[in-house]
Amino acid sequence: MREKISKFNLPDIDTEQIDERVERLVSDYEEHIIKHINSEYQRKISWSDRFADKIASFGGSWKFITTFGFLLILWIAWNLVNFTVHFDEPPFILLNLILSFVAGFQAPIILMSQNRHAEHDKLEAVIDFAINYKAEQEIADIQNHLHTLEKEVQDIKAMLGKLICSKN
Repeated sequence: MREKISKFNLPDIDTEQIDERVERLVSDYEEHIIKHINSEYQRKISWSDRFADKIASFGGSWKFITTFGFLLILWIAWNLVNFTVHFDEPPFILLNLILSFVAGFQAPIILMSQNRHAEHDKLEAVIDFAINYKAEQEIADIQNHLHTLEKEVQDIKAMLGKLICSKN
């Protein structure tokens, strides 16, 4: 179809420029909404929720794993070496109690944080859906307009053909 249009010396449409403009508009719109959601989320959560988020972010990090692993090795080594005072002899009952305590409190805190983040992600997903739906509507409108223009170009070609035939 582009070949037929170019026969009439119509200006070429720069689709890259249109794509960049649409992408920029969608990005700006989405960024504005996400900022609003994040500020609303920060305003709505309590200090205990923020504290739980910090514990969850530390508890799920490599820093926690390496620090905790180092402390476990140090604890076990201290209590196995002959020249130190043993405060938790093997089978390390105190260590098991501490590990159970940490696991018992850390797991629910991490789950609470994940549940809050899941709710936040659902809201973002709904907004993404709305933006995508709006973009699809805009694309459909543009396609309908393009089909209308194609039909008009065909009608103009038909009229020109009749005009040329009638002059001959």
